[in-house]
Amino acid sequence: MSIELIVFIAMVGTFMVGCFAAKLPVSVSMLLASVVGALVGGQGVPVRHLVEGTFSYIDTILTIATAMVFMKVVEKSGALDALSSLIIEKFHKVPALLLILIMLVIMFPGMITGSSTASVLSAGSIMAPILLLMGIPRAKTGAIIATGGLLGMIAPPTNIPAMIICGGIDMPYAGFMLPLAVLTFPLAFLFILMLGYKYVRKMDYAVIEKKLDKDLRKTYGIRIYLPIIVLLALMVLDSVIPSLPNVGTPVMFLIAAFVGLFTGKKLNILTTSKEGVKDVLPVMGILMGVGMFIQIMTLTGVRGLIVNTSLSLPNGWLFVAMAIAVPAFGAISSFGSASVLGVPFTLAMISGNQVIIVAALSLLAAVGDMVPPTALAGIFAAQVVGEPKYTRVLKKAVIPIIILIAYSLIFIIFSKPIGAFFNI
Repeated sequence: MSIELIVFIAMVGTFMVGCFAAKLPVSVSMLLASVVGALVGGQGVPVRHLVEGTFSYIDTILTIATAMVFMKVVEKSGALDALSSLIIEKFHKVPALLLILIMLVIMFPGMITGSSTASVLSAGSIMAPILLLMGIPRAKTGAIIATGGLLGMIAPPTNIPAMIICGGIDMPYAGFMLPLAVLTFPLAFLFILMLGYKYVRKMDYAVIEKKLDKDLRKTYGIRIYLPIIVLLALMVLDSVIPSLPNVGTPVMFLIAAFVGLFTGKKLNILTTSKEGVKDVLPVMGILMGVGMFIQIMTLTGVRGLIVNTSLSLPNGWLFVAMAIAVPAFGAISSFGSASVLGVPFTLAMISGNQVIIVAALSLLAAVGDMVPPTALAGIFAAQVVGEPKYTRVLKKAVIPIIILIAYSLIFIIFSKPIGAFFNI
């Protein structure tokens, strides 16, 4: 047995003990695993590498923090409630379109923050009572919110697993908007129609109408939506007019959040910002832990071992490994899965269209948020809908997850023709 394999087993074993036996946070467990890996690999306690690793994803961490501040401003100003009530009021006579628009609302926080948890806990908690009032059972409502959060995490513009893979292979995060949209939105619309359409066809709008907050729209009018409009405009202008100075995604979020201070309900920006950052601290901590974990894997040669093993797999087994290993490792951390497995699998498929492959692998990595025992999206969705056993939510999501994995593999296998079709 090679020393690299021994180091890898020691690191994964330490992480499992810390996370599941000692019930430590994922980030702390990754720190301990990194230290143990360095010790077993004969590197001592390499403080420089540990610190360097924590800063590996600083750009992503800034994006997440500022995005969550924006999300909290949108939530507390009433814009999210106003948008939800508007959609339900205008489209209740067209159940299929109504469900699709509700799914977009659920996905929106994840699209902005790159976190499935953000979608589930913010927009998911707002839409859950509405979906339940429509007659959709608790477990299926939980599955809708969980899959919506998962797909929102991967949908454009902010896809953290794809950013991590791009960083690992020195590839710019550019040209991903269309592939990510094609990967996520069709699945999102299919899943919510699969799980909810037969119930919503028979809903009683008169009952739901009493629960909608229409006063916000009457009081503030269209200006309540300005933060969302400003953010979308900034992102579109950045793509359409490259000659404009690129202020960066975090600054875009802060500009849009500032606009939100004057468009709806009054809020305390300091308190709101603290709440937003506090909500995503675990995610940012995981990214720091992943950075350390990967840094030590690189230092000790473990990452090279994984890359060589991945590159040596025959194509058939490579696809099987992707379908099983990437989501399974995502149970530890979808971000860790993107870095530890996403990077070598991308390199193993170097002859394909890299943008399409990275986008599809990021979707496979996100499935980890639905894999027990962590299953963050499933657990939080169950809490939001009041379902005591989160396994019931996961059971309802099994078929959608199988479809998602198969869809991702199709994109990976046929990355070249798909890329040519989209002119990527």
